[in-house]
Amino acid sequence: MAGMATYPLTVGFDLDMTLIDSRPGIKAAYEVLSAETGTPIDADLAVTRLGPPLEQELAHWFPDEHIQEMADRYREIYPAYAIGPSPAMPGAPEAVAAVRASAKGAGHAVGRAIVVTAKHEPNAKLHLDHVGIEADAVIGWLWAEGKAEALREYGATVYVGDHTGDVRGARAAGALSVAVATGPCDADELREAGADVVLAGLTLFPAWLERHVAESV
Repeated sequence: MAGMATYPLTVGFDLDMTLIDSRPGIKAAYEVLSAETGTPIDADLAVTRLGPPLEQELAHWFPDEHIQEMADRYREIYPAYAIGPSPAMPGAPEAVAAVRASAKGAGHAVGRAIVVTAKHEPNAKLHLDHVGIEADAVIGWLWAEGKAEALREYGATVYVGDHTGDVRGARAAGALSVAVATGPCDADELREAGADVVLAGLTLFPAWLERHVAESV
């Protein structure tokens, strides 16, 4: 369409344990839900397996017929208990800034950074606002191969995540999978899942991106 900006590079990012360390906030939300319902929830254990949709975790603690009700309640209490305690991951703001700066000086629009996450989308946006990370788009409620839907829609050629499900999403979209070993999956698991690049964390991402863009020219 005439007048629309073109993006030489669109990079997708996962949220939990990629851009933000949501463990303190999620633990707090689970503890409140446990207290409200009288159902024991091992919140310390729950935060070691972040990534899949909330309903999968709740299935460990509640019978099937109550999972949707508990998921709705969890998402209601989440803003009050989970946003404030959850900081940005080291290097996250700089990683997003690196995407935006990737084409400067080349006569093009700057790169575009989107967030594609399994998290409830309104809560994902609250997290990003809290840590001061501005994404060009935030797409929630997508997990694993389902993330490919948004990655293809936005033309993302790179997807950055911490879980093997993120690797599968990138591959399903035909995007380069850049995995960061900052979540529940270690570097070996991420490589075995098919990650194209494995980084110890986002602090290494800007230098990798600079090399990637240079090699792509």
